[in-house]
Amino acid sequence: MSEEIPTVVLVHGAFADASSWNGVVELLQAKGLTVTAPANPLRGIAADSAYIAGVLKETPGPVLAVGHSYGGAVLSNAATDADNVVGLVYVAAFAPDEGEVLGEVTAGSKDSVLNTALVALHYPTGDGNEPAVEFGIDPAKFRDAFAADLPAEQTAVMAATQRPVAEAAFAEASGPPAWKRLPCWAAVASADTAAGTDVIHSMAERAGAKITELEGSHVIMISQPQAVTDVILEALSEVGSRT
Repeated sequence: MSEEIPTVVLVHGAFADASSWNGVVELLQAKGLTVTAPANPLRGIAADSAYIAGVLKETPGPVLAVGHSYGGAVLSNAATDADNVVGLVYVAAFAPDEGEVLGEVTAGSKDSVLNTALVALHYPTGDGNEPAVEFGIDPAKFRDAFAADLPAEQTAVMAATQRPVAEAAFAEASGPPAWKRLPCWAAVASADTAAGTDVIHSMAERAGAKITELEGSHVIMISQPQAVTDVILEALSEVGSRT
């Protein structure tokens, strides 16, 4: 591996889009770093991982892959065969093992209230079959379940612009995880009532991640972009020393 500074690829999670990384992108760009925040399709573990794997493989040079929430599960799969990925950063993110199903994992969380806030929606698959199920968050419950440390006016906008996630994202089994071969870092939010602080911390420990605990909600990269950026910068420094 060369001494080239890795490109930071930021993958968003469910009920969000790439703009959720805006604060982190601005801080990283101010450091002169190359950053990209691709759109995560949110159509299911298999489809999303294949899409993001293509993004990773087409990114020139080494990559530090960063995932938020469901985006961490996608990266765990997508980076498995992406030879240019040199490290993973999980931001309030799932790091599933092979065979795990996110819906089953989150159901066991004592910290998450997300399941009580979800609303079932439907979308056409385009193959002539019945519409498939996707989930959104009830706007009235969005702030408490997803972003309780942000102003109500801001979370109202986030609720209105949220992107629903296909049921398959939480029903499909995860594949072989990249965290078994790559160095990992994790920013764990203390008041994560979406993914569940307990689940996220446990997964980060299992992955052998260097854990930074931050006070805040599930969208810690929005409420504390500098703290999350600092974790990413630490990872960049350490992967650089390994090359």
